[in-house]
Amino acid sequence: MIYFDNSATTKMSTEALTTYEEVVKNIWGNPSSLHQLGDRAHQLLEAARKQCANLLGVKPCEIFFTSGGTESDNWAIKGTALAKREFGRHIITSSVEHAAVGNAVQSLKELGYRVTVLPVNKRGQVNPADLKQALDSDTILVSIMGVNNEIGAIQPIPEIGDILENYPSVHFHVDNVQALGKGIWDQVYSPRVDLMSFSAHKFHAPRGIGILYKKAGRTLKPLHDGGGQEKGLRSGTENLPAIAAMAKAMRLYLDNEPAKAARQRAIKERIINYLQDKPGITIFSPAEQDFAPHILCFSLAGIRGETLVHTLEAQDIYVSTTSACSSRSGEEAGTLHAMHIDDGLATSAIRLSFDEHNTLAEADEFIRVFDQIYRHFAKVNHLG
Repeated sequence: MIYFDNSATTKMSTEALTTYEEVVKNIWGNPSSLHQLGDRAHQLLEAARKQCANLLGVKPCEIFFTSGGTESDNWAIKGTALAKREFGRHIITSSVEHAAVGNAVQSLKELGYRVTVLPVNKRGQVNPADLKQALDSDTILVSIMGVNNEIGAIQPIPEIGDILENYPSVHFHVDNVQALGKGIWDQVYSPRVDLMSFSAHKFHAPRGIGILYKKAGRTLKPLHDGGGQEKGLRSGTENLPAIAAMAKAMRLYLDNEPAKAARQRAIKERIINYLQDKPGITIFSPAEQDFAPHILCFSLAGIRGETLVHTLEAQDIYVSTTSACSSRSGEEAGTLHAMHIDDGLATSAIRLSFDEHNTLAEADEFIRVFDQIYRHFAKVNHLG
């Protein structure tokens, strides 16, 4: 089996699973309980928080555990809107955000907030000058993703951060779900960033757990009312086994990061070298430094993406049609639509996404199998 769908989800690592099982069996007290079992759980909770903070280069008090990327995005956006509604009601985002951001912003628009959606160029990237022009005295939040989940375009986060230095009261949120561990941190993080979202199942940890980074001093309203966990900002008994497993998985994932990222980029480049001269093939994720090393999106003219997905699946190769969150519902690639890509090409797109366990041998096998598929469909569609 060749699994090239790691941006949808990754396989849970053996080490993370072992940690999860050990915590379930041995540290099952409630971290909020005052007795010895609760104290032991609380100590593990805070040790995991400290480890995640150290790995991200932030303070432990800035790490909040959530149920995943969707909750983190919603909390960053809606929590900001609630906290700052007396000071402004203008939100700026982009046309290529994940649905967790796009739909959260849309729900606020329906409640009377004013939303500016920045366009992107043909490479799927926003222009910082457009952002600068959109900012005004009513702006309370800018939410721009670090790495696009469909084509891997890296947004100009440091440049946006520089602009926002002149707007200190505006919250800057970055969805970095696809950005962790890819050797591009200096491109997707800036000290000006106030809020960041992470999802554990993207780096070999359990599903249903994630992180929201909130810079110290930034105000955010809770979305959950309850027992006051997570410093009173995110109520609900903490999922300690998943949190501990996430901390372990993050440490392993970030170990030897440059070499791992280089291997993923090498896989991407090898497949691109095969694809780039083929009639009917359009590549949306070039092998350039402003694109993430692990995502490769391309289309074969005249063939719907889901057809290619199932044809490859029959050969035990697993890929996706753009975002897994929208592919099953049959929605067209939102990023490609925002890039003004022809609808026919957009619905023909597939996404390959790699991680550190993939190999060049798998890339060669993909090329061998895909070449047979390509020759068949090229003949049917009279390509070349």
